[in-house]
Amino acid sequence: MKKVPSKVPFRGTEEQALELQKVIDENKHDSTNLMVVMQKAQDIYGYLPYEVQKMIADGMDIPFEKVYGVATFYAQFALSPKGQYNCSVCLGTACYVKGSGKIFEKLQETLGIGPDECTEDGKFSISAARCVGACGLAPVMTINDDVYGRITVDDVEKILANYK
Repeated sequence: MKKVPSKVPFRGTEEQALELQKVIDENKHDSTNLMVVMQKAQDIYGYLPYEVQKMIADGMDIPFEKVYGVATFYAQFALSPKGQYNCSVCLGTACYVKGSGKIFEKLQETLGIGPDECTEDGKFSISAARCVGACGLAPVMTINDDVYGRITVDDVEKILANYK
């Protein structure tokens, strides 16, 4: 999946910036620590928006393009925040064969966002899962820790209504 920058405005705090600056200061003399700094930055902010990537690049004296390249190459990094409710649809073989692709499309259509994006109000985000280990319940969608099995496209809006 292509990583898409967030449409949600960056809302970092001064405390977060100071915490990240401390991590950068501890590692800025060794560019091989870039991954460590990026992992800690994601722990601090929950994701790696442009502003945080820029702070890392400037603080470590590394080209922004390199930081962005690492952020987009490794699946562990997110460019968008997770919503209060993270909706994940299993696209593993058992779920896909039973219609999870259509459920994933309906979820995107209903929320007006794409994969790995977050609604502007920060309430919902969408992600795809490769297997959630509940093949007997296929197709499966999760919202945070809640698991919905044997769902249909028609169930999507009813399920989301429980979280609005």
